Amino acid sequence: MLSRLYEFMPGLNTLVNYERKWFADDMKAALSVAAVALPVAIAYAQLTGVNAAVGLYSCVLPMMVYALFGTSKQLIVGPDAATCAVIAAVVTPLAAGDSVKHWQLVMTMTAMTGFWCLIASRFKLGVLADFLSKPILMGLLNGVAITIIVGQFSKIFGFTFDERYLLERLGGAPTYLSKTHIPTLLMAILTVGVYFGMKRLKPSWPASMFAIAFGAILVWVFNLEQFDVKTIGSVAGGLPLFQTPEFSVGIIRELVMPALNLAVVSFVSMMLTARSFAAKNGYDIDADKEFRALGIANIASALSQGFAVSGADSRTAVNDANGGKTQLVSIVAAAIIAVIAIFLTAPLEFIPSAALGVVLVIASVHLLDLKAVWQLRFRDRQAFYLALTTLFAVLFIGVIPGITLAVLLGLFQFIRTVMRPTDQVLGVDSKGIIRSLDSSDKAKPVAGIFIYRFNSPLTYFNSGYFKRRLFEQYAKQKGDINCVIIDAVPCFTHLDLSVMAMLADVDVIFKKRGIRLELAGRKRQLLSWFEQAGMKSGDSGIYIRSDLYLALKMNQSKQAADDVLHMQDAEETDQGKQEQKQQVLSHSQI
Repeated sequence: MLSRLYEFMPGLNTLVNYERKWFADDMKAALSVAAVALPVAIAYAQLTGVNAAVGLYSCVLPMMVYALFGTSKQLIVGPDAATCAVIAAVVTPLAAGDSVKHWQLVMTMTAMTGFWCLIASRFKLGVLADFLSKPILMGLLNGVAITIIVGQFSKIFGFTFDERYLLERLGGAPTYLSKTHIPTLLMAILTVGVYFGMKRLKPSWPASMFAIAFGAILVWVFNLEQFDVKTIGSVAGGLPLFQTPEFSVGIIRELVMPALNLAVVSFVSMMLTARSFAAKNGYDIDADKEFRALGIANIASALSQGFAVSGADSRTAVNDANGGKTQLVSIVAAAIIAVIAIFLTAPLEFIPSAALGVVLVIASVHLLDLKAVWQLRFRDRQAFYLALTTLFAVLFIGVIPGITLAVLLGLFQFIRTVMRPTDQVLGVDSKGIIRSLDSSDKAKPVAGIFIYRFNSPLTYFNSGYFKRRLFEQYAKQKGDINCVIIDAVPCFTHLDLSVMAMLADVDVIFKKRGIRLELAGRKRQLLSWFEQAGMKSGDSGIYIRSDLYLALKMNQSKQAADDVLHMQDAEETDQGKQEQKQQVLSHSQI
């Protein structure tokens, strides 16, 4: 019973078997994580368009839930720039300026994202961690980062954007810059100075927290609001209270697909962070359980009046750098943030919006890696074009359409790989090992035998391509071919009647040319599938061997036996000719 509970809640096992020597490092890491998470959560709440307290609520329960249900010991979940940008892009037009409706739509979308994650976990779709390729994700995150940076210029320079999309905002840059509010800009400059000053003097200290605290103290001491320096305003602290939605059910339809997109992007991004830190610390994580943990964390965030969360790479890095050993870091950090959210929100109202804008820009700059995108151009042109297409899609048509396109690109990339995979002609090297024939000439073709490998599962939509490639590669072979051997392991993974029909056609074509067709590998499965498809195997159909080496050995033995028979026939023919000659000589002597 206890083992099943540990299976369902992996973090509980670590906490129950907690070792005392971990405590000091975990406490140090927890304080550092809380110090970094606090200002970031408030800034991301502003980005999402909700009250600062909502950002704090989004840290507490999700962090505690993930500590119990997650399989990563270092990962910290919480508000993330990409998820907040997505939510804001979806909810803002639907809310139409109603702040209460905006908040409730944010919570609804968060809950829907959580449910999508739970459904994915139930159907073992943790493989989606590899769905969005690295180039696509690079383009997506760079596009989101640029969008956020441009969006925060309004807070830094003290004006308001009238346009919604990036291109229109950039087009009106001269007009907007002429409206710069000098006191607000000075506050942003001071925040930048404090941030980088702290980074230089005390690199291990939470620079964002000190920069925001410095701005808040200036506002409070010098009453800067009289100079129209905007602050985040009143922060309604205390325990979160459940609210009954005040919008029509029909609006929920508008959130279904964006929530699905958000679930995929959040999960993929989280898994990149979780896997990298798990590898660094010498353990593995379970993708399906991570999907479930992310789903429960998002539902917990929605129930506590928060917004969507994901794996936070910066806070995870802080945790690891400070020696965090277990999930207790998340629990303690969440408790610290909870105390502030419930009892100490009053000082937060003095935080200047310009300071939060600076923090968001700095956080987004860390997401930017345009150099890596450009380097793809020299390593992999296809990957470069994928990253660039995703980047421009996010910039030109918006975050949500850009993410949808990124998901579709990932799907098309997968389909293209399956439909048009690589293939090889195989031979044997000097040690008798079967390997690909290539320019290295380490392997040589086997006389009279053509061995072919197709590197993708065969299904109805790539069977035609398989047939075409098989005959194209066969046509390039030199010398007489007596047998064609197909490596069945990589391509025959499931029964598909269209594939079986194609295989029967191939067998007929080869038989007309006097060539034997053999499949090597998956013998038991193939025999069963042949029986279900009504196809013949063995002497009356297609030969099925246990593996490539056995198929090659049997064919070589058969060829050797055939050669012996030919020699015997030749000897008998020669002997017959000699006897006929002797008879002729005998008759001539008579």
